[in-house]
Amino acid sequence: MVKIIYIEHDGTEHPVDVDVGTSIMEGAVSNSIPGIDADCGGGCACATCMVFIDDEWKDKMSSMSDEEESMLDFHEYKEDSSRLGCQIPITEEFDGLKVKMPPSQH
Repeated sequence: MVKIIYIEHDGTEHPVDVDVGTSIMEGAVSNSIPGIDADCGGGCACATCMVFIDDEWKDKMSSMSDEEESMLDFHEYKEDSSRLGCQIPITEEFDGLKVKMPPSQH
């Protein structure tokens, strides 16, 4: 397990232990983190699990697929640091990762 810190738009932090091999989205859902709705269940079809990833962590993540990029293009709060939590499998390297959520997900 690794510690992931989910941060709501208002700054409220939720540090939780998440199993390696699950996704950032699955970790949020299984720990009842507000702000990650995961309406499509992880199918890269809704963008309700969008998170912002700090630059220091980007190199440790799998690259973004064309499908994920297309889905993010429709999100009103998309930034360069945006990713879909359902598309990022958690590895041992993610211990201490902080992910922030946009204001639309509260």
